[in-house]
Amino acid sequence: MTAIGGEPITQTIEGRERYTVNIRYPRALRENVDQLKRILIPTLTDSHIPIGEIADLEYKTGPAMIRDENGFLTGYVYLDTGESDIGGFVERAKSKVTESVNLTKGYTLVWTGQYENIIRVRERMKLVIPITLFIIFFLIYMNTKSYTKTLIVMCAVPFSLIGAVGFLYILDYQMSIAVWVGMIALMGLDAETGVFMLLYLDLSYNAAKRKGLLKNDLELKDAILHGAVKRVRPKIMTVLCAMMGLLPIMWSTATGSDMMKRIAAPMVGGLVTSFALELLVYPAIYYLWKRKELENYHG
Repeated sequence: MTAIGGEPITQTIEGRERYTVNIRYPRALRENVDQLKRILIPTLTDSHIPIGEIADLEYKTGPAMIRDENGFLTGYVYLDTGESDIGGFVERAKSKVTESVNLTKGYTLVWTGQYENIIRVRERMKLVIPITLFIIFFLIYMNTKSYTKTLIVMCAVPFSLIGAVGFLYILDYQMSIAVWVGMIALMGLDAETGVFMLLYLDLSYNAAKRKGLLKNDLELKDAILHGAVKRVRPKIMTVLCAMMGLLPIMWSTATGSDMMKRIAAPMVGGLVTSFALELLVYPAIYYLWKRKELENYHG
């Protein structure tokens, strides 16, 4: 240790400064194995013999340090990938390792790191997402007092996921915890814009009903058309306000922006497709529902 690595033997004091003095062989005497074999070591008889007489010196590649985990010696292999999400990469790597590596008795293989966090969050999402959908469904029902209207609003959730996944693909973002958080937040935005659209359809329908303009199918279509098309501007403003508030995040480069971009990306992409759903699909579903009511009423 003294000859090669060095050993502190004293300390110099220069005013308030302290400097440790180390001693070891000069570089010329420790550059190769042949020179290291000539290092003298003391014996019990106070004589010195070269270390090469009692030991074999050679270079071997090994761990930089010895680690242990739960009382077992441990070696870490660090992996990273930018080609796919970590969860998918580990699942593929597991199958390859299982096919090509036979662990001998006493050895264990554990996949850890961010992969463990992803698995933990995945299990938690199985509970969080259903609870979130239930709360959204309950709140919408409390507002509309109608299961049909609530189901119409909830139709925005799968449609918005199309835009969210598509935008993630365009930006080449992998699935991560931040992305899942963004998708959960997107559910709330869908409910907000969906209720807003349904409000205009109800206002137009009720106004036509009060005026007695729902005597036939054509008048019903005109009433729904008035609520869906002739009030596009406030609907666009509602969606754009939410979207424009999120877009600056997509251009940010400050600390933490990588995570915030992955939270905002699903919401930006999802708002586009959910808005298209509200303008094109909501009126059609609303028309089928109200036509059925009118048929039952006149029948």
